[in-house]
Amino acid sequence: MAAVIGTAGLTKVYQADGVAVRALNGIDLTVMAGEMAAIMGHSGSGKSTLMNILGCLDYPTAGEYLLDGVRVNDLNRDQLADIRNRKLGFVFQGFNLLARTSALENVELPMLYNRDHRPRRIRELAREALDRVGLGDRLQHHPNQLSGGQQQRVAIARALVNRPALLLADEPTGNLDTRTSEEILGILHQLNEQGVTILLVTHERDVAAHARRVIEMRDGSIVADGPLAPRESP
Repeated sequence: MAAVIGTAGLTKVYQADGVAVRALNGIDLTVMAGEMAAIMGHSGSGKSTLMNILGCLDYPTAGEYLLDGVRVNDLNRDQLADIRNRKLGFVFQGFNLLARTSALENVELPMLYNRDHRPRRIRELAREALDRVGLGDRLQHHPNQLSGGQQQRVAIARALVNRPALLLADEPTGNLDTRTSEEILGILHQLNEQGVTILLVTHERDVAAHARRVIEMRDGSIVADGPLAPRESP
């Protein structure tokens, strides 16, 4: 089994009012193909900074990052955008759907930047992705005709449509009620059982508990990595 994520000494330092702020302190992390792992931590723990670097949205200050065997540190911005489109799928808290386009058209969007796909094939793959998340009967519905849970399903289908090496889900249930959150997490579990590698970023313990492996962060460092420890009794 190959590593989808491999980092060594990953460090990020920001300058704030002339003061160096270390957001990440030498992160060593490996995520294997087929895993479903969660990165958990409170605000300021460094999880969002790590997510941005793993998602090829930012560069580390130091250290090495290999994504599906590609050394990300060596890529320029255009190459970074290309690998982001080919190897990563993103699911965000806010859905980020285009309001005036159908579910099918929203899912087609990532493929429009891939010259390997012909128009008919784009439509077929978008339909297949929506079928996988249980929305095969909502292809022509616009976001305002869908519930929050259905909108997030469209977002998951859009993230899957290019068959990425890694699905990054950043607080994917943050805008959903408890029942709908469980439905979305159930879909992520199903996709993982089908072989999709998933990295779930959350500050909620109950959400992180859905992953077999939980990477806990504090002050820019990994402080625990494994099954989620039981809550301490008061």
